[in-house]
Amino acid sequence: MSRTARSTLFLVACSLIWGFTFVAQRLGAEHLGAYAFNAARGVLGTLALLPLVAVLDARARLSPRERSLAWRGVVAPGVFIGLMLTGGQTLQQLGIEQTTAGNASFVTGLYMVLVPLAGVLFGQRTSGFTWAGVALAVPGLFLLTWTGGGIGPGDLLVLVGTLFWTFQILGVGRVARHVDPIRLSAVQFAVMAAVSAVIAWVAEPAPFAGLVPALGAVLFAGILSTGVAFTLQVVGQRHVKASIAAMIMALEALWGAVGGALFLGERFTPAGYVGAALMMAGILLAQVPSRAEREQDAEVAAVPVPVPPATALREDV
Repeated sequence: MSRTARSTLFLVACSLIWGFTFVAQRLGAEHLGAYAFNAARGVLGTLALLPLVAVLDARARLSPRERSLAWRGVVAPGVFIGLMLTGGQTLQQLGIEQTTAGNASFVTGLYMVLVPLAGVLFGQRTSGFTWAGVALAVPGLFLLTWTGGGIGPGDLLVLVGTLFWTFQILGVGRVARHVDPIRLSAVQFAVMAAVSAVIAWVAEPAPFAGLVPALGAVLFAGILSTGVAFTLQVVGQRHVKASIAAMIMALEALWGAVGGALFLGERFTPAGYVGAALMMAGILLAQVPSRAEREQDAEVAAVPVPVPPATALREDV
């Protein structure tokens, strides 16, 4: 098997894990409040990334001083990005208590369309494919979430959460080329764990009483979707074009719906299936690179990379 084919499989596995994490979140919500779940997940997520940091440091042969400087460089941006992560993850977890894993995965997937649009605010150019993606995703969202009296409350919470995801991704994109993205991820998960734990103790009665019955869901969301999935992403993106990698990662929404159907017995309404199809098409279309992005991909591919590049990683989520 070629390196490209193997890397593609790694990225598919990564998107599948992240999609199925919506199922874990839905199951965890039956035993833990949103803040307690995110606190436990954040702790495990931080711990799961530390071995990956150590491995990459060893490969790069960083000295103790260089490692210390690398950690210091991610603290400030990590706090901001961690707060954005906390907002997005909290609203997503609160919303998934009132909606399905499939709906939550597709609504969350809107960040794939919103990120290039929001990037315009920072002077980034976007292509006609992005606008075409919006034209498909918006009516798809309506068909998927409209209940007759309005958008469902759970779907609305997840939708508002996509704004936090959008700025979290933009924040990562602005700094990840200048700092260690894995360390950055570890810091943001630590911030989410700390903030969520404090709020859980204040706002939730006996917040961690349901931790044992929710342990499987917490372990999946905290370890598999971070340590394992991040490793697959970092390795996979070494030999796959950025535009192709983005499209593969966009399949996360589809896997979330598949997981909901297989493990939770969820089904869309007829209109929901049409809406999901339109949203998936819009999300994928928004990932089609412009000519300038294709040229940049070609330039990056021509430069040998001795260690995993500091790509902007999707935090999950």
